[in-house]
Formats: sequence, structure tokens, C-alpha cells
Amino acid sequence: MVNAIVLMTVKPDLINEIATQLVEIPGVSEVYSVGGRFDLVAILRVPHNEALAEIVTGRFLKIEGITDSETLIAFKAYSKHDLERLFSIGME
Repeated sequence: MVNAIVLMTVKPDLINEIATQLVEIPGVSEVYSVGGRFDLVAILRVPHNEALAEIVTGRFLKIEGITDSETLIAFKAYSKHDLERLFSIGME
């Protein structure tokens, strides 16, 4: 499983429309509108790098209104739930 975060700059008047399109793409688990340098953040969970490449270059960058993107590939996931389970070993 490949997890990735795609940061996108989009035309301001198309943020809602683009976010709605992105979340319908298989492999996209979440889309957030954010403040700062980027406008949208998409979380992708796909089976392999080829699927990631297809979504980002084949689907995302063809959506009118996305003007720039940066893709971050996750090496390891840390979550509050995983850390709680790790540190609670032997504490029960």
C-alpha cells in the first residue's frame, strides 16, 4: 500500500468544484481545503506506485483549475492510536 499527500494550488473560485471532483476518484480517501501556500490537500491510499502516478498525472493534473501540485510519498505512518497501543503494552 502506498500512502501519499498531494498539495495543490487551484483557482480560488474553483476550490469547491475541484475538491468534489477529486474525492470521487478511486484511491483518494480525503480532500481538505486549507489555508497557506496551498489550497487543497488530497490523501491518497493506493496499492502501488503505478496507481499513484496514474491518479496524479493522469487524473489530477488534467482537472481544469489545478495550477500546481506537490506530491509527498509517506514512508511510515504514525498515528495517535498506533502509539497508544505501543506504549500500553504490559500496562493492562
